[in-house]
Amino acid sequence: MADKKWFETWFDTPYYHLLYSHRNDEEARTFVSNLVGHLQIPQGSRVLDVACGKGRHSRYLAKLGYETTGLDLSPHSIEEARKEMLPNLHFEVWDMRKVYRVNYFSLVVNLFSSFGYFDNEADDQAAIRAMADDLMPGGTLVLDYMNPECISKLMKPRDIINRGDIQFHLQKKLENGFIIKDINFIAEGAEHHYQEKLKMIKPEQFRKLFEGAGLTITEVFGSYDLVPFKAGESNRQVIVAKKK
Repeated sequence: MADKKWFETWFDTPYYHLLYSHRNDEEARTFVSNLVGHLQIPQGSRVLDVACGKGRHSRYLAKLGYETTGLDLSPHSIEEARKEMLPNLHFEVWDMRKVYRVNYFSLVVNLFSSFGYFDNEADDQAAIRAMADDLMPGGTLVLDYMNPECISKLMKPRDIINRGDIQFHLQKKLENGFIIKDINFIAEGAEHHYQEKLKMIKPEQFRKLFEGAGLTITEVFGSYDLVPFKAGESNRQVIVAKKK
């Protein structure tokens, strides 16, 4: 059996969720409210949250009245997401490179840099194409990603984060077009090491990927407050695209 990719192991551990436990529901609610308000998505519309993690964005979308489905590759994340269910909320373990339900959703979202994990561009394109295929004709895709031009300037090479009894030691570097984060810590009497790799995807590269999937970019925002994107200043790329 082939070795698992880093995202198949690290995201499926409880330590991943512990390290990023500062990601709060209030942030998710504010962003989702801004987004659906701006896009004017009618209540009752079908929404797909791709790479949903433990479902914080999915859950709020459902509370706003949308028929919401959350997909994630991590069985542990989906198990956690299912602990707080609603009648109009569904979660499933799924690979984002595969089409889930053709021409079905009014809105597909991929949020909080839940992309850029793959080594080759063919997988990047497959993931974007799958999300496009899940959309109804005329539907909207929103992809939220870091802005590599700004993030690389602000990146701290080393950091220590304390979460309860665990101290996470982080090291970051730029290598072969990726931001690579090495994560070391001791837990339950054993040393642990995991790695994250996030691809440095620039706006022009996203435009090519979207065009290859039959999507037309209509807007790009630079923050969760939906201010216009500025290449040298914005921390985020919040890309809004329509299916042709």
